[in-house]
Amino acid sequence: MTSLLEPAATGRRPAEPEATGRISAGPLGRAGLPPLRRPAVPSVPAPRAAVEDSPADEHVIAGEHVSADEDVSADEDVSAGPVEETAERSTEQSAETGARRSVRRPPGRRGPLWLGALVAGALVAGIPALSGGTPAPAASVSAADYGLGAADIGLTGEMEEAGVRQGITQAEAAVRLSELAASRAAREPQTALPTSGRLTTCFCMRWGSMHYGIDLAGPLGTPIHSATDGVVLRAGRASGYGNAVYIQDADGNVHVYGHMRYYDVEAGQIVHAGDQIAKIGNEGQSTGPHLHYEIHRGGMTGRPIDPEDWLADHGVTI
Repeated sequence: MTSLLEPAATGRRPAEPEATGRISAGPLGRAGLPPLRRPAVPSVPAPRAAVEDSPADEHVIAGEHVSADEDVSADEDVSAGPVEETAERSTEQSAETGARRSVRRPPGRRGPLWLGALVAGALVAGIPALSGGTPAPAASVSAADYGLGAADIGLTGEMEEAGVRQGITQAEAAVRLSELAASRAAREPQTALPTSGRLTTCFCMRWGSMHYGIDLAGPLGTPIHSATDGVVLRAGRASGYGNAVYIQDADGNVHVYGHMRYYDVEAGQIVHAGDQIAKIGNEGQSTGPHLHYEIHRGGMTGRPIDPEDWLADHGVTI
């Protein structure tokens, strides 16, 4: 009893235990309340399909974890060692889980990234040229990159080496035109029947006088054609013929067409065999619609010849 009252006798207040946040080691000691430990939860990796299909906002960010101080209340008697060990394990498990749940970037975003990378590369490549540095050598481009073959590449060069001419002289053109005219003459007739009418009067004596031509009768307005190639000397009114057309051929002979109602040519015009020059009429000294056709050898004042014989000599029969 004396020992129990000794502190009071001294006049001193017994020392209070320090507030350490731990239960004092009294009669029960640490054996009375064993330290609490959170059971370690094994990390289970989520299925890959579930991670890829889930939205990006629902994924756990790597390194995110719940603090150990929020799980354990201040009333629990937990030692610092076990709490720190549990927090470290929780952090490692959260980081591992977040790393496993990393989201794959959608394929649709790769196109813009590649485009941006190409543009950035082009800008970087152009910086030396702008700053006055030595430009990078240009990349060689082959014809195969543009889909050209060997035949396409050498086409121009082959033409130049072969000496292909870009033009001809006027003399050569004249020779070729003469050849063309000769080939045309071989294909086309050089003489044509003046009209399709019937022969009514010959190159002969008639009513006591000489008739220096032939008459081919036909309806009014029947076409009249040039019998040969030539140049129109005159076209218009003529005494006794009414309207007449005079055409000179290459041999100098003059072909006269008379009594026509209409004519379609003029002086100086070039005509070819078979071209229409007029229409049958009944103009001048005429007894009915017909064509009076005569030929003067060597010119206007030349001797008249029988047109029927001349046409026959050139392959045309009436």
